[in-house]
Amino acid sequence: MLDFFTSIDDFVWGPPLLVLLVGTGIYLTIRLGLLQIIRLPKAFKLIFAEDKGEGDISSFAALATALAATIGTGNIVGVATAIKTGGPGALFWMWIAAFFGMATKYAEGLLAIKFRTLDDQGNVSGGPMYYITHGFSGKWQIIAKPLAYFFAFAGVLVAWLGIGTFSQVNSITSSLQNSFGWSPKIVSVILALITAAIIFGGIQSISKVSEKFVPFMAGLYIIAALIVIFANFNQLLPVLEMVFQSAFTGKSAVGGFAGATVMAAMRLGIARGVFSNESSLGSAPIAAAAAKTEEPVEQGLISMTGTFIDTIIICTLTGLAILVTGQWSGSLEGAPMTQAAFFSIFGTFGELALTLSLVLFAFTTILGWSYYGERCFEFIFKYTEFLSFYRLIFVVMVALGGYLTLEVVWKIADIVNGLMALPNLIALLVLSPIILKESKSYFERHK
Repeated sequence: MLDFFTSIDDFVWGPPLLVLLVGTGIYLTIRLGLLQIIRLPKAFKLIFAEDKGEGDISSFAALATALAATIGTGNIVGVATAIKTGGPGALFWMWIAAFFGMATKYAEGLLAIKFRTLDDQGNVSGGPMYYITHGFSGKWQIIAKPLAYFFAFAGVLVAWLGIGTFSQVNSITSSLQNSFGWSPKIVSVILALITAAIIFGGIQSISKVSEKFVPFMAGLYIIAALIVIFANFNQLLPVLEMVFQSAFTGKSAVGGFAGATVMAAMRLGIARGVFSNESSLGSAPIAAAAAKTEEPVEQGLISMTGTFIDTIIICTLTGLAILVTGQWSGSLEGAPMTQAAFFSIFGTFGELALTLSLVLFAFTTILGWSYYGERCFEFIFKYTEFLSFYRLIFVVMVALGGYLTLEVVWKIADIVNGLMALPNLIALLVLSPIILKESKSYFERHK
């Protein structure tokens, strides 16, 4: 079974998707004039600005919901698995994916507001399936509907089988088992019941939980990771040198010749980077569309900060903590590897703090993805009365998450992620003239 999923994963995440993924980010970065550097201070100011315009939730709540879905196991387990298999160089390729991913995340947020609509209940609906359907014109119209439905179908699969359930639940159950000896099967059922109580309340309920948990959990984790790194400060420069060297020469904890490990570092670094920050995946614009704003560019800038916070800050801290403590070359993998890095400084308290962070990270990701999948499901079937069926399946998948092995979980997640990213990347390239026109108009008006 693992071999079967590995072969599909290798095909999906082959050179064509990697080139399209990074290439789209490079193209948008150049055309937008290094917007992710020049406009980043303004983007952070906008997060706390007063909301103006129609929408379901505030811009801050939309960012918190998007961050809830992105700050998860990718930041703790994903980084650990990438470094374990691809070596320290995988961290470098995560940075590359994140830097160019900020440009694609900006474009996604902009298009989300530009082409959002109202559903039959009066709730805001938006995301790639809508900007593909309403944004494609001329010769592109012929592929608009098939591409939009393909994206929505892949989005439901990611929610049910990928980032939304299995990988998060598996990480929660394995860390709680490692720390307290709790049964994964019982924990996954309890998680399913708590999830059901929240997601049947819709986006307002999810965003309220996200607004409270996300700043707290991110702050706690960042402080703890910084302490681990500074406690091993003498290892920091050698580790950074190793990251840059092994990105191009290959160095893996599990062996393999140099050429293979360079490719593994690149593929795993980019794939795990996308898993973590979801730039190019097309998920964040689904939450961004619900923001109370009249300016597509402003929501694009706010969305862009999510990638910076998630990968440039949090994933980097995780990677450096694992590397400076030497845990990457040990026998552990996944969540226990990161736990061991924190245990080396804080003892049992550090391990427990990381377990708490992981549980909160992963649980809020489950909530965020329940909403993303719901919007995709609604796009396919049109009628909101079917949403109870979607939510029921989602809760069942959460309950099943404690029954799968780590390797199978991550292979399934990578496959469905790749399928979701493909139509969204095509849409960003096709709609790039609209992105550039909107950006130029806004920045000329707000010089």
